[in-house]
Amino acid sequence: MTGRPDPTTGYTSPMPTPRPHLGHALASEWTKLTSVRSTLWTLGSLVALVVGVGLLAIVQTRGADYMKTPYTGPALFGLMVGQVAVIVLGVLTICSEYGTGLIRTTFTAAPERTRVLTAKYLVFGAVSFAVIVGSVAVVGLSAALVHKASPDGSRWVSAWAGALGGCFYVTLLGVLALAVGALVRHSAGGIAVMLGVVTLPPVLGSILTAWPSTAGIGAAVLRYNAPLALVQFFGLQDEATIEGSRVPGNGAQLLVLLTVTGVAIAASYVVVRRRDV
Repeated sequence: MTGRPDPTTGYTSPMPTPRPHLGHALASEWTKLTSVRSTLWTLGSLVALVVGVGLLAIVQTRGADYMKTPYTGPALFGLMVGQVAVIVLGVLTICSEYGTGLIRTTFTAAPERTRVLTAKYLVFGAVSFAVIVGSVAVVGLSAALVHKASPDGSRWVSAWAGALGGCFYVTLLGVLALAVGALVRHSAGGIAVMLGVVTLPPVLGSILTAWPSTAGIGAAVLRYNAPLALVQFFGLQDEATIEGSRVPGNGAQLLVLLTVTGVAIAASYVVVRRRDV
């Protein structure tokens, strides 16, 4: 397909000029994500933490320890810290372009900003989820091989379903970080906000429960936070109560994060479309 004629000069380019679409934006974002060193360092540290700490935990455990604990459980210890790497990469995926001024080139080459932002979310989410799942799978399979896993099929399905839910939860945290980065346009600011989202709720909830007037709010904050959600997904905590109320299950934890992430993504589309670069 040849180029379309210029309406002012009538010149027609001999080079093909296909109409831009989402596939072009996906290819562009894939090239950006895989060609910068921050991706290697952040995802590399994630793999090192999940696999390294997980294998260390496997060595310290015995087969009897997995009677009630899933074989994917040891992956949680490294993922608790490794989620920070996913959050940092989510913020840098867009804030690094604002910091260097490359975002102007991006939006000049692709004026449809929503398409660019959609491609960022899709590429980052897919890559992060694949790396997290791969790391957790290495730990889970290693634990099963070392400690001679039982052939109980239902137990395997339950364990891996919970682990996949935990991997998706951490991926959502990274997507939320990307949305926050699009809103604040500053790497340090975006990372600080996300670290607060992940680490402050347990501390803030504990403080609020110290006073009777705010105990209900504190209990709600304690019931819905990232560390507790991951512990539940990986099956390392039985049913528990906080201030007399039962801790919500995986579905409720995931729904809260999906809602927060959805609102942040919607806000990022509105802001990126309207704001100058």
